[in-house]
This record gives sequence, C-alpha cells and structure tokens, in this order.
Amino acid sequence: MNPVFAASRENFDRLVLENSARGLVLVHFWSPKAAPCLVLTPRLVKLAADYGGRFLLVLANTEELGRRAHELGVSSVPTVKFYLRGEVVHSIHGAEPDRSFHEALARFLATDQEGLRMTALRAHQEGRTAEAIAMLARAAVEAPEDLAVALDLAKLLTLDGRPDEALALLSALAPEARCQEDIAPLLIHLELIAAAAREESVETASDQPEARLSLAARALVDDEMETALHALLELARTAPDFRDDIGRRALISLFALLGAGHELTRRFRSLLGGLVS
Repeated sequence: MNPVFAASRENFDRLVLENSARGLVLVHFWSPKAAPCLVLTPRLVKLAADYGGRFLLVLANTEELGRRAHELGVSSVPTVKFYLRGEVVHSIHGAEPDRSFHEALARFLATDQEGLRMTALRAHQEGRTAEAIAMLARAAVEAPEDLAVALDLAKLLTLDGRPDEALALLSALAPEARCQEDIAPLLIHLELIAAAAREESVETASDQPEARLSLAARALVDDEMETALHALLELARTAPDFRDDIGRRALISLFALLGAGHELTRRFRSLLGGLVS
C-alpha cells in the first residue's frame, strides 16, 4: 500500500484525523513557493518507504488549504505535524536532518510485536477472533519471550471457549513469568475452570488435593465464596506442594478480587498468614 497521500480541504479530516485513530500520521505542510519544502518532500517520501508503511505520510499544500492551514496551527513551512488519535503529538519545523525524524518516530511508532498485537485486537473486536488467535499464535512462536503476546493469546483463547489451550500456554511459561501480576490471576482463573470441569466427585469429604481443588472451583461457580475460600485454605495447609501451591495462589487472587477491605479477605488472609510454612 502506498503510504503517501495528498491532502485537500475536503479530505483532510478523513485522511488525517480518522486514520490517526489507527496509527501514526505525519502531515508535511508545504508550499511550492518555499525551497526548503521542495528539499524536504522527497526525503520524507523516502522515509515513509524505508519504514514500510508503519506510518502514513500526508502532503498538505498550504496554498490549497488556505485558511484551514492557519486553523491547524501552521504559521510557517515546512512544518511536519505528527498525529495520533486525532491529536498533534509532536511537530518539527523546518527541514530538519533525517536524524530528527528518526528520533521522533522511535517515540511514537510501536514495535513490530506491539503493532501485531494491536492488529490482532482490532481483528477480535471486528468479530474475526479466529484470525486474531492465529496471528498471536504465530507471534508467540516467533517471540516466545514476549509475555504480552502470550497473555493476549491466552485471553482470546479463553474468550473463544478454549480455556484448556490457554491454561497449557500459560502453564508452559517460566515460573517467574507465571508469577507476574498480570499473568498470575488469569492462570489461577484457568486452573479453577479446569478443576470445575473435571469429573471427580466432591460429595464425600475426600482429603485428596484434586478433590479439594474441584470443591473450591465448583463453589466459585455456584457463587459460594466462603466455601471456596475454606477449601483453598485447607488445600494450602495440607498440600503446599500441589500444583505450585495453588491453594495459596488462588487465595491471594481471590483476595484481590474481593478487595482488601472485605470481611472475607481480612478473615482468610489472617488464617492464611497463620499457616506454618
């Protein structure tokens, strides 16, 4: 796609403001009467090509824009304004060296992975969740160290009714990654979903860790928070080695959900703190 367009009074809002909601737009306000503009234009066109369409370059002839140029805050040419989300986020006045443009672009352009994540999110919002999942899955293979991609993929898999795949994805992360504050709650949520889906009977007072976890998960499904907390506390007390101390991890996650001031949080946090390590 050609990343360079010409603006007019009629198409400026659509071309610049609307497109800036989807990504960075550079508007080169120029005049055929100003020699520096004629020098800068081909440099900016080359810059747009070098960046492979990661930003949109719009050439706005102030002679044709007339009063609209003044309304947009242009008092001299050449002026290059950077637009994001309908707002000017940066301006460069004069035919500055390429270095100035590279430095400014580095501040506002997302990395390749961030750009892919935003594209996948847009696809999901447009109802193309399967396409979004496929995009993120490829990115996860190419950059397994990017935890943001893994987290986005797990969320979309969960929303798509595939929690087992999301659980497998997050469970495969390194221990320090699984403990991160944005990953840990989703991992606990997925583990409880999996436990609730199992067929183990919890009708009898089994002391098996798996049965206690299923009891807690089913209690949460039935909105019986206190029962779930009791089961998880007992799990933390009797089986701290079970699934990386899932009883304690689940309790901490539920405390965050309930809030620090909730009576159940205060009571069970005290009980959890009293357990012998």
